[in-house]
Amino acid sequence: MCLKKNASRQLLISTNLLEVVANVTIAPYSNNNNNNNDSFINTNSHIGVHIVPLSSTNSTNNSATTISSSSSNSSTSINSITTISAHVLEAFAKYRLLRQPGSRPSRHLPDTLIIGVKKSGTRALLEFIRLHPDVRAAGCEVHFFDRHYQRGLHWYRHHMPYTIEGQITMEKTPSYFVTKDVPHRVHKMNASTKLLVVVRDPVTRAISDYTQAASKKSDMKHFEELAFVNGSYAVVDTNWGPVKIGVYARYLEKWLQYFPLSQLLFISGERLIMDPAYEIGRVQDFLGLKRVVTEKHFYFNATKGFPCLLKSEARSTPHCLGKTKGRNHPHIDIAAIERLREFYRPFNSRFYQMTGINFAWP
Repeated sequence: MCLKKNASRQLLISTNLLEVVANVTIAPYSNNNNNNNDSFINTNSHIGVHIVPLSSTNSTNNSATTISSSSSNSSTSINSITTISAHVLEAFAKYRLLRQPGSRPSRHLPDTLIIGVKKSGTRALLEFIRLHPDVRAAGCEVHFFDRHYQRGLHWYRHHMPYTIEGQITMEKTPSYFVTKDVPHRVHKMNASTKLLVVVRDPVTRAISDYTQAASKKSDMKHFEELAFVNGSYAVVDTNWGPVKIGVYARYLEKWLQYFPLSQLLFISGERLIMDPAYEIGRVQDFLGLKRVVTEKHFYFNATKGFPCLLKSEARSTPHCLGKTKGRNHPHIDIAAIERLREFYRPFNSRFYQMTGINFAWP
């Protein structure tokens, strides 16, 4: 569940964020200033912001800049800055400095969902696509449609980021894909929702799923003991979560009862690692976005065996995903792997037919 910290009445802006906003800082707005194109006004909260080049400020504090002031006494005359929440300020950095007077950042229900699949590359997809200036995403898995649906859409909207007109609001919760009631609930919210599904070889996905769980539990049974009934490779345990999730066709059938195939984009988890720019290009096309995120944003980390970002929305230095990404998998008996491949093969073929894509898994 997303947990948001209470907004502070005083905001510290790191130098990293100032770099993101193209070497600008924020100073009190004066409506006597003739350059109104450099101003931002939020008429909801009477915020006036004047964008000033860093070179024109006298601040010598390289660690942070503080913004704080009292609100204006007039709803039509804004003479000073009001306190800006961290979420709104983060929005400024990505929205071309919001140079349109009268723009109103606000929260919206998501237009696009990354619905799965767990341990297939959903976090990488989110980190990569949110480099785009027209994409804003919830920073954590909200789990609204599977765990918190009873809280209502108002609660869900509150967990979304601030956006302005033309921005796409996105949320990622991988368990949505495999949860029975979620397709109907998403459709009820918005029948036009675009759905992103990252999939990978279900065998390697299951091993990755197990590896993550085993890293948190020292006395966990071996993979082979959990994936098969009675320790024999003859019968696959289809009730075990890591195995069950990989039967993609079964879950896709439910989604296609509510959404046309044209509203789903299937991303290869393998190719997302080997050629992230290609897959992110497909995502940008699917969402109707200009291809801004390209190969220049990525480099391959040979140590982790994983692509990393040369640029990110809040860093001017290279950035790799968390330490758990690209972790080494335990040794699994090759006979167990071959048996699982045999088990998944007919389900994979069905999934290829349903999506029109041959992922060529072994």
